[in-house]
Amino acid sequence: MPAPAAAEPALVTASYGRHYLVRPSESGGELIAVSRGKRTDACVGDLVSILRTGEGQAVIESISPRRNRILRSDLWRSKLLAANVDQVGVVLAGDPPFSEELLLRILCAASVAGVPVALIANKIDLGEAHAAIRARLDACRGLDLPVFEIAARGNAGQVRDTLRGWLEHRTTLLVGQSGMGKSTLVNTLVPDADLRTQAISTALATGRHTTTFSRMFDLPEAVATDARLIDTPGFQTFGIAHLSASQLAHAMPEFAPFLGRCRFNDCTHRDEPGCAVRVAMEAGEIDARRFQLYGRLVDETLSAPSRPRP
Repeated sequence: MPAPAAAEPALVTASYGRHYLVRPSESGGELIAVSRGKRTDACVGDLVSILRTGEGQAVIESISPRRNRILRSDLWRSKLLAANVDQVGVVLAGDPPFSEELLLRILCAASVAGVPVALIANKIDLGEAHAAIRARLDACRGLDLPVFEIAARGNAGQVRDTLRGWLEHRTTLLVGQSGMGKSTLVNTLVPDADLRTQAISTALATGRHTTTFSRMFDLPEAVATDARLIDTPGFQTFGIAHLSASQLAHAMPEFAPFLGRCRFNDCTHRDEPGCAVRVAMEAGEIDARRFQLYGRLVDETLSAPSRPRP
């Protein structure tokens, strides 16, 4: 009677529904894995324990504790984007104009997760459109957010040179709303990304072609040393229902010098009298546009029915 298969560690490198691509630690190649039962709580970047169930097949038995996780959520469910990442890159552009509210939502989610963020301003070759967002990029620089300015459709070598030092020795989660040129950037950094995506799509979607899944790429050494890139589908909304009003306030770095100085301990920094944050905004010490957007997010959080935190 053959001995039962032994569990082995693996890295989740792609996910689509209940199907995953995993890379065992002890052997090359990747396996198609499924989660037990109806569980769909693994995500790209997870370190998991798997059992092989056949040629090229496995089942995920358990998920190791995560260093961090990036997720988006609404009132009904949460969607894990990635785990165990070193940084987040947000791709944005002036054509079509990026949503600053969407950007703030991503920044808040990453801040609460303890993951640093950089902005990748794409399409700088569209001079007038890029000039239109320059002031907002400068406002982000003022908050010590790194901003890289590139033209992903331009000189590939120049794009790689700009991002190489930031990418090296790190696992980077790349996100962005639809239309910002994120896919073009991925293809610039990973020359065979389209072929690899097609192969992963066919494997994970059991014969159906799809591009709406997350996947991890190992960057070529010529692009960046010891670097991994996690690409996610583009989106037009980014829910943060899992964040509280207090977490949102603490995710605003410009609020930090004024928190704890309000008249009321439970101040939400909206309309309360004696709010030190609002006074700082009115004095020009806090960017008025970001303060306004913060207010929208807090109003959304406070008006929503309570839900369990993921």
